[in-house]
Amino acid sequence: MKFLITGGSGFLGINLIRFLLARNHQIISLDIADFDYPDVKDKITHIKADVREADAVNYMAQGVDIIVHCAMALPLYPAEEILSTGVKGTHTVLEAARRNRVKRFIHISSTAVYGIPDHHPLYETDRLEGVGPYGLAKVKAEEECVHYRKKGLCIPVLRPKSFIGPERLGVFSLLYEWAKDKKNFPMIGSGNNRFQLLDVEDLCEAIYSCVILDEKQVNTTFNIGAKEFTTMRQDYQVVLNEAGFNKKIIGLPAMPIIMILRVLEALKISPLYKWVYETAAKDSFVSIEKAEKLLNYQPKYSNQQALLRNYQWYLANLDSFKEKTGVSHRVPWKQGILKVAKIFF
Repeated sequence: MKFLITGGSGFLGINLIRFLLARNHQIISLDIADFDYPDVKDKITHIKADVREADAVNYMAQGVDIIVHCAMALPLYPAEEILSTGVKGTHTVLEAARRNRVKRFIHISSTAVYGIPDHHPLYETDRLEGVGPYGLAKVKAEEECVHYRKKGLCIPVLRPKSFIGPERLGVFSLLYEWAKDKKNFPMIGSGNNRFQLLDVEDLCEAIYSCVILDEKQVNTTFNIGAKEFTTMRQDYQVVLNEAGFNKKIIGLPAMPIIMILRVLEALKISPLYKWVYETAAKDSFVSIEKAEKLLNYQPKYSNQQALLRNYQWYLANLDSFKEKTGVSHRVPWKQGILKVAKIFF
């Protein structure tokens, strides 16, 4: 089949491209960023364009069987950019899918649509309340999907937990760098809360199930996450253990730290944004029963296995990004004042 992947230069994009190439599919990647993966660059078509550009998106959707819509401005971008990319961009790609009679449009949403919930596990039928511009944009993008589903499009919507694996840096690079540099790692709260993650390979498998299974099974919304996970303290400790320096997770009192992080975010000297630090000390996990039943979803990796796989990739590829920083998942985040805090751990 012929796939159009928006956000193809991103973390999920490149993992999905490799996954689909291994199954002999044709790939068109659309991204505002350069596509700089030498192992697959000559095996796909990459177009540098913005998902908000209707003419470009419509042109690239011609003759496409499946669109996987991964493109999104990340939470550290300006609010206007997040909302415009998330809502207008999703509408633009959906309209291109409708005009070109694309067979399926797979939308990658987020469990951020649930906001800061008061119960767990979370089900697909729970109330949606996005926190901050990113969560709000994800909610509104899903509303666009529902609207176009009523027009006859087959639109599986996936709500993945925070996913990690090869090529993933971003906020997780903080943990990996501190582990590598023989530091204890601070955690907001006791760390005894349960926080479900997801390996990107398991997410790719779920996406592919939405491609190959019957339309009646997949034309709905699914939570996607790891099946096996313990507490944040236990799960993140495996990375420190792997580093081998006898370092520990250090719990910090949640409310004072959250108050400090709110100020630091307002001053733009911390990379952590509201949804990260406001939820870090709380339980955060979803039910994957619906995906297990309808998608035959059987995640291969636990939280701990996914973290270790990502950390091992980090160490093996350190030279390729150690001088880079930014706000995407593909580079280490600028640590700001956290670089100073690191001295004390």
